[in-house]
Amino acid sequence: MNSSQFTVLSSRFSGLQLRAFAFCVSLWLIVLLSFSAAAQDTPQPVTDDDVNAIAKQMYCPVCENIPLDVCPTVACDQWRSEIRSQLESGLTSDEIITNFVNRYGDRVVGTPQDPLLRALSLLTPVLIAIGALFIARRAVLRWRHSRATAPELAAVPSAPGVTDDDYRTRLERDLQTRR
Repeated sequence: MNSSQFTVLSSRFSGLQLRAFAFCVSLWLIVLLSFSAAAQDTPQPVTDDDVNAIAKQMYCPVCENIPLDVCPTVACDQWRSEIRSQLESGLTSDEIITNFVNRYGDRVVGTPQDPLLRALSLLTPVLIAIGALFIARRAVLRWRHSRATAPELAAVPSAPGVTDDDYRTRLERDLQTRR
């Protein structure tokens, strides 16, 4: 607001009216800000999606390799309700998972929480696959090399004076005697 606009505004209103207007605007801003702050303080209700987002990262304590979010057992139902109550109390998903790992061990989650163990568990299958490919490649190369250097079998010398016709007549004679 420049000075000419301020002088026009001040000439329209008296000093007391201007102060009353400023007070009302300030009061209105304070009320609006308090409503937005109050809306932030009220906790949002925890939904099933919130619970399942954490339960999806965990596994059933009873069944093998079944995620907690889809397991129908009573134990999993209790764990999901415990996750819900912990979310309502304000814990984050990492804090909840750490709490379960501390109480029940690493079998609760798919991968270990320790960074070194996690790296080992994720790299081990990759290293085994690379080793198997290396061994298979080496075996194929060795097989190809042995085929290339194998001596050609020499033709078996036939008896002198024996022809193919002699072998054929002999074969036919043997076949007829068996019938």
